[in-house]
Amino acid sequence: MHTIGTADINHIHELVYELRVSQIMNPAVVSVSPDSTMNEFMEILRVNKISGTPVVVDGKVVGIISIADLIRALASQGYEDPVERHMTGDVVTVGADEYAVQAVKLFARHGYGRLPVMDKAGALVGIVTESDITKGLLVALDRQFKSEEIRRYRASHIFEDITSDLTRLVLHFQVPAGDFDQGGRASSTLKRTLQRLGVAPALLRRINVSSYEAEMNLIIHTTTGGEIRVEITPREIILITQDGGPGIPDVEEAFRPGFSTAADWVRELGFGAGMGLCNIKRSSDRVSMVSEPGKGTLLRAVFEVKPGEGDGEGPL
Repeated sequence: MHTIGTADINHIHELVYELRVSQIMNPAVVSVSPDSTMNEFMEILRVNKISGTPVVVDGKVVGIISIADLIRALASQGYEDPVERHMTGDVVTVGADEYAVQAVKLFARHGYGRLPVMDKAGALVGIVTESDITKGLLVALDRQFKSEEIRRYRASHIFEDITSDLTRLVLHFQVPAGDFDQGGRASSTLKRTLQRLGVAPALLRRINVSSYEAEMNLIIHTTTGGEIRVEITPREIILITQDGGPGIPDVEEAFRPGFSTAADWVRELGFGAGMGLCNIKRSSDRVSMVSEPGKGTLLRAVFEVKPGEGDGEGPL
């Protein structure tokens, strides 16, 4: 997934951090068996108007095959070859409960046209393509627009009715280590809270991207989890994450695109691509990080509340 600049963050970027794969996938999976011939596979593509399928045996995905594989087989006169001979056996899958952003990252990393979608038990429950993501985002945009037209709730009086030299609202979220099922919970809750405070949508998108990436870093890279703290004032919103280890030896290197210390099993799940800190830096106005190996990391990202940013209605 490419890095995101402040000017690039829009509602589409925001939604890929919120929608689950189960919301955008196609549950009607067309599949073939390994012993099907390439001729039979070609007919399946023609009838169903698709460009590839998973290869399945007894409900288990053993490969994936595409129209590109078909073209190569036909070029060598392999009409009666079994699908197994031409399929890709090292299958990359995505979980139904994962966020759409993970599917986007997998598409970008591997260049595949489709991904089998698996449930927690490892069963095939759907297929997702890049076009499915696009359609899902458009549907979600339409649904959110209609919902916002019907119901707009703003808690703008919180800052308007309180008089002090420094008014500050502080939110705390605990993030457990390794809990990918709950990944994104804190950032989603934060987003809803900031919406109700009247934060402008453009500013909210930048914060949402950063809070999700920061939350996933705590889940992926720590052994004991950590805390997300958000300090809200009329002039700026500060996102702070803190954990107790393992720390980062080279902070400057950690902000380099593609740098990652994620374990292999984490990468196999589609996480740890090394873009998290880079996206936080690009979407915030100021960012700093202090880290000591064996003692932990403190990340601080500042988002200025600019009068001209976004199309919000509230005071932020």
